[in-house]
Amino acid sequence: MIKKPFVLALAAALPLLLASQAQAGATLQRVQQSKELRGVLLESYPPYSFINNKNQLDGFDVDVFKAVAAKLGVKLRLDTPSWEVIAAGRWRNRWDLCICSMTPNKERAQVLDFPAQYYSAPAVLVAHAADSKTRSAADINSRKVAVQQGSSYETYLNKKLVIEAPGAVQPSYPFAKVTIAPYDSEDTAFQDLSLGAGKRVELVISNLVTARERIARGGKFRIVGQPLYQEPNWVAVDKGDKEWNALVKKTIAGLHQDGTLSRISKKWIGSDITR
Repeated sequence: MIKKPFVLALAAALPLLLASQAQAGATLQRVQQSKELRGVLLESYPPYSFINNKNQLDGFDVDVFKAVAAKLGVKLRLDTPSWEVIAAGRWRNRWDLCICSMTPNKERAQVLDFPAQYYSAPAVLVAHAADSKTRSAADINSRKVAVQQGSSYETYLNKKLVIEAPGAVQPSYPFAKVTIAPYDSEDTAFQDLSLGAGKRVELVISNLVTARERIARGGKFRIVGQPLYQEPNWVAVDKGDKEWNALVKKTIAGLHQDGTLSRISKKWIGSDITR
């Protein structure tokens, strides 16, 4: 099924920053000419991005996208392909920017550029509420653990995660080997976990904020022990357009400085995770 993009028209209240770029790369030039920013994110990753009761995309990442488009004075179009497609890079002019809670790693850095970090949150292990035997990541040996396919969590379980971000603390691996259950949608992974520990999967790895959101919505889950590692989440662009990278970096920096990102974070998370 082909997903229709979500289009959000934003008034160009600010001067068009794009016009100042004399030597535009391919992506920047396309945004300049079309006056449209084509963004990509996940459809089911609350509270960062999800479909609300009005059947519209909503959430933290969506609001950050709106703020970026407003800064640039352009219209915003959002699309929600699978995570694998987003993280694979080589977008072939389909999208201009990913504000989609992506953690830079060695593999992704080969096909994507990461102009700026916009928030940070821990990765955590989530068990069914009735599972009392799992107390830390050291207890997941030979267990079946669900993850979003192509995510940094999958790379972590394969013990190959190298976070390509300045000052990043690399994760440790207090387990021997696990059975990885990759899912196209994290929603489906949590649905299977809700059936009971070991029915289909035994555990899920997710973002701390997302895990808390699912628990708050009535999910019969619990967060296990301490976070697995800290996830610095960066905006991503297709590789190779230095001018576009520079403008995205400048725009995100402006949203940090004027307090916009902090306000969005407090709205959706209840605290500021953008510093």
